Amino acid sequence: MKLLLTLLLGIALLGPHGGMLNAEENEDKGAEAEFRKAAEHGDAQTQHLLGYRYAQGKGVPKDATEAVKWYRKAAAQGYASAQNSLGHCYYCGTGVAKDATEAAKWYHKAAKQGVANAQFGLGICYFFGIGVAKDVTEAVKWYHKAAEQGHATAQYNLGFSYDYGIGVAKDATEAVKWYRKAAEQGHATAQYNLGNRYAKGGIGVAKDDVIAYMWANLAASSGHQDSKRLRDLLEQKMTGEQIAEAQRMSRNWKPRPHQGE
Repeated sequence: MKLLLTLLLGIALLGPHGGMLNAEENEDKGAEAEFRKAAEHGDAQTQHLLGYRYAQGKGVPKDATEAVKWYRKAAAQGYASAQNSLGHCYYCGTGVAKDATEAAKWYHKAAKQGVANAQFGLGICYFFGIGVAKDVTEAVKWYHKAAEQGHATAQYNLGFSYDYGIGVAKDATEAVKWYRKAAEQGHATAQYNLGNRYAKGGIGVAKDDVIAYMWANLAASSGHQDSKRLRDLLEQKMTGEQIAEAQRMSRNWKPRPHQGE
């Protein structure tokens, strides 16, 4: 970590600083050499970071194949974040041939170590039968683990599963709970579903057109088309004061990131 901070500090100091520039360039080159040496000598965290740099083209030429090479070295040592990254590469076919079985395998290794993105990815694999036998109950299990860590899309998927009884007993209250957590992080479809719940009322939430409009308006501002239609329908039956209040609430709303269990 000290080495990484040194490297980042060296990069940050680059610039037109007159006579200091050559010394700083030499220091930065030295830090870069030490960074790569650490990766080559088996430091898993550095290997993963080097893979990320190749994937993004940060400080090195962008090279997805080279990224996979370094992810694999770190993943083989059990480094969870690298296992997730490698799984994602196999899932998308980035820098390596697309392979659903390998994707699920590496997601599973990282998911067992608690990486939320891997837990979500594994949930997707089970939900659609990608690289594993389709099992919606298993999918919901992994969605739940990721959702508890604040993964917004996992929270939405979990809410949807409770809403329609997919892989879990139908439960409107739980559906609203998880839609809300995702909506509070800015997930547009969750905001729409939550707004729709408030528009209709019933189990899980009391009918409230003002709150329904607020959520629909927020989702609509992200380009969600169904939310625009819901907002327009609500507007037709609301008073001017109600619309003004809903719009005020929308303006004052701020996302609340990483809302877990």
